[in-house]
Amino acid sequence: MKKNIVVLTGAGASADSGINTFRDADGLWEGHDVMEVASPIGFAKNPELVLDFYNKRRRQLFEVAPNKAHYALVELEKHHQVTIITQNVDDLHERAGSSNVLHLHGELLKARSTRNSSLVLNWHNDLNLGDISDEGHQLRPHIVWFGEEVPLLPRAAEITRGAEILIIIGTSMQVYPAASLVNYAPASSRIHFIDPKPNVRRTDYPNLNIISERAAVGVPQLVTELLRQHH
Repeated sequence: MKKNIVVLTGAGASADSGINTFRDADGLWEGHDVMEVASPIGFAKNPELVLDFYNKRRRQLFEVAPNKAHYALVELEKHHQVTIITQNVDDLHERAGSSNVLHLHGELLKARSTRNSSLVLNWHNDLNLGDISDEGHQLRPHIVWFGEEVPLLPRAAEITRGAEILIIIGTSMQVYPAASLVNYAPASSRIHFIDPKPNVRRTDYPNLNIISERAAVGVPQLVTELLRQHH
């Protein structure tokens, strides 16, 4: 029987591909205060700095490749109904071959109008001041910044409600929105949590299985196990 599997992924899923995790221990993001480069206020104050910050991250995408965790999820999709809800703004899930990916925090390879948030363009090059939409407004990264709504959260909650199995990879169970999404999973669903430094106890959730491994190690392990049970 095909199971309905929902996968929540965070920075840890891409870390093995060489993409820097979101923040260093000191709260700085590649040397910047997060609010300088990831908030509407920061963008209003210094748009060049913000655009440059995301240009560097976008360029980095072309130097990295999906890792074993991404490919294991593709394998899982061949046998089950798999939906990935990711906090990551990279395209590594898609590049590996996953077909059902919801990006909660936006996508680096897209840009949108500063005036009309529904006007979203595919964007693979640097984004500069003076790059404007057809309507004549400056374009910005298609990223959910601090202080902005997460427009896809209701959809993500709806998807999680249908999870027979919930797999959480490389994201803290304490941090919004992943933590809030867990609560939408049915009480009967099995939860697998993969993180090298898990910050939950087995008693925190019914049916919780903790795998204390990096994504590239733990995800293939779990997928092998799930496929074995399937056959």
